[in-house]
Amino acid sequence: MRLVELFFWGSHCNGSRFFAVLAIPMVVCTCFFSSCRKWALGGKMSQPEKVLLGKVAVVTGSTRGIGLGIATQLAMAGADVVLNGKHPTSRDLTILEKVGAYGTRVRYFGADLKRRADIESLVEFAEKELGSIDILVNNAGVTHISPVETFPVEMWDEIIALNLTAPFHATQLCLPGMLQRGWGRVINIASVHGLVSSVHKSAYCAAKHGLIGFTKTVALETATTGITCNAICPGFAYTPLVEKQIRAAADTKYGGDMNTATQALLAEKHPSKAFVTVEQIGDAAVFLASPAADQIRGTTITVDGGWVAQ
Repeated sequence: MRLVELFFWGSHCNGSRFFAVLAIPMVVCTCFFSSCRKWALGGKMSQPEKVLLGKVAVVTGSTRGIGLGIATQLAMAGADVVLNGKHPTSRDLTILEKVGAYGTRVRYFGADLKRRADIESLVEFAEKELGSIDILVNNAGVTHISPVETFPVEMWDEIIALNLTAPFHATQLCLPGMLQRGWGRVINIASVHGLVSSVHKSAYCAAKHGLIGFTKTVALETATTGITCNAICPGFAYTPLVEKQIRAAADTKYGGDMNTATQALLAEKHPSKAFVTVEQIGDAAVFLASPAADQIRGTTITVDGGWVAQ
């Protein structure tokens, strides 16, 4: 019987030599990608190896959308996970059961990440309940769409506080322990909007560009240690946040037609003509947290359907 602990809280000349030159790289690549398949498929065809067994992860903003996808994939890879949302709800118990179904310890802690004191409490709770934090995923975020000249000042402040300042506070609080133990992973969930920009998203783009800059700085400061810091830049995943944007576009441009608005968005931004899935983003996080990523430092991984390749 599987025990799930749940807490609910706040590749010769001419021919043969030519063949060898081609074959050796092909064999190496085949072996590499074959090994990656074991976890990179994210459980759709096979369950990933427990490459994170014994690690403790904190994922902010993880009760839905991308954060929940990341938390779930980390748990599938063996990590114990602390979930976080702003306010606990009865739905969070169901989420705890879902993430905890993979046999790892799962906890929940409600915190307003715009407040440093709440972040301190989150870190203290994680350490008390599960032990030292090995993996920090700064995922929580919010956005608002408005032209600069009419952008609400309070929304600017909130977006910068949650998308940029909160990752600073959380990283600052977790880094000393990681340095003391000589191992750690800081994974910042930025966005394609940290690499390119879009109209009416001034605060979000500013915060995500800043988060990538912060990621590079932390990576350089920890370059000679066992700590790595990297960012994942997702394109559009069909999350409640993106659905809200599509609905707004549908209402203003397409007479309320959500299907037309969705297809228009994908046609404009994603050459793949498909949404990114939260599981794919989660798999990227598992990779960055795994030993395979020991020398990947200060980089951004785009999971964007080809958006920034255009």
